[in-house]
Amino acid sequence: MPAYKDAKKNTWYAKFRYKDWMDDTKWVTKRGFSTKREALQWERDFLAQKSGSTEMIFRDFVDVYLKDRTPRLKESTTAMKENVIETKLVPYFGKLPLRDITSKEVIQWQNEMLRYRDPESHRPYSKTYLKTVHNQLSAIFNHAVRFYGLRENPARVAGNMGSERCHEMKYWIREEYQKFSEAVMDDPVAYYCFEVLYWCGIREGELLALTPEDINLESKTLSISKTFQRIKGRDLITDPKTPKSNRKVSMPDFLCEELEDYMKSCYGLENTDRLFPVTKSFLYRAMERGCRSSGVKRIRVHDLRHSHVSLLIDMGFSALAIADRMGHECIDITYRYAHLFPNVQAQMADKLNGLREVADDA
Repeated sequence: MPAYKDAKKNTWYAKFRYKDWMDDTKWVTKRGFSTKREALQWERDFLAQKSGSTEMIFRDFVDVYLKDRTPRLKESTTAMKENVIETKLVPYFGKLPLRDITSKEVIQWQNEMLRYRDPESHRPYSKTYLKTVHNQLSAIFNHAVRFYGLRENPARVAGNMGSERCHEMKYWIREEYQKFSEAVMDDPVAYYCFEVLYWCGIREGELLALTPEDINLESKTLSISKTFQRIKGRDLITDPKTPKSNRKVSMPDFLCEELEDYMKSCYGLENTDRLFPVTKSFLYRAMERGCRSSGVKRIRVHDLRHSHVSLLIDMGFSALAIADRMGHECIDITYRYAHLFPNVQAQMADKLNGLREVADDA
């Protein structure tokens, strides 16, 4: 593994050959190293990465991991992974050989994450975020264990940090939404966006991907088959969140009339144009303004989806029917939303009492 001196530039370079995955011989040249040692180290790291050896440093294995995983992931998921890896993992583990990272290093890293405080708000990372970051580290090591011969996953041995989101679910009852909608009527785009979100319960990305051809006024349905995302400054239309998200959502008559009026007011609107050519940031700002003007409690835009579910529960629809309308993969919706209407438990008890009284009378 020799390295060579570039006398003209007074630098070093590595030049060597290796066999790729198809057993073809390739030559590699890398210039610009200030020392011979740096050139030789780069060659060792390169060959370790190409061979899939756990001798490679964490930074190089991240490249292998992303190359293996990216073709199987949505672009938005890849962007999220890359952000977490580059900002929270590589700065700490980047230069360490993969096989030398132990649970001790992971625990030290966890402590750094737990001690962090935002420079302005002095707040720590949320428990949900800590769990997300740790899960990403563990996923990288799991990939190394399954496919590249790493003996064990040190992140699993160290144990997780953080926890799943378990905060109180916020939602609006119908009267609260009515006050809010009246406060945003002066902005037609915002008003109709929130009408669709509240009365149909679709996701923000699904709303922003809607086109006129997705709206069937005769059958009174919305066809959900795509989602809108802004990734690294680019507007993208991608597949929806899950296969079950592909669905048709029935609309009430008044909403059909409102959308028909809205589409007529959009000059030059084509069938394939986005019905609401705005971003999630627009919705967040409009939500903030509407809450201030109406005086209703502040909730997130996504909480309109919770509000729709709570409305359907109150109307007596089954968990299975609601899950189908919302595009959920399973009916665990029952466990997530049942607490929104505690009076249902009392109603159940009353009905059970009634059954017992009938049996006693018989």
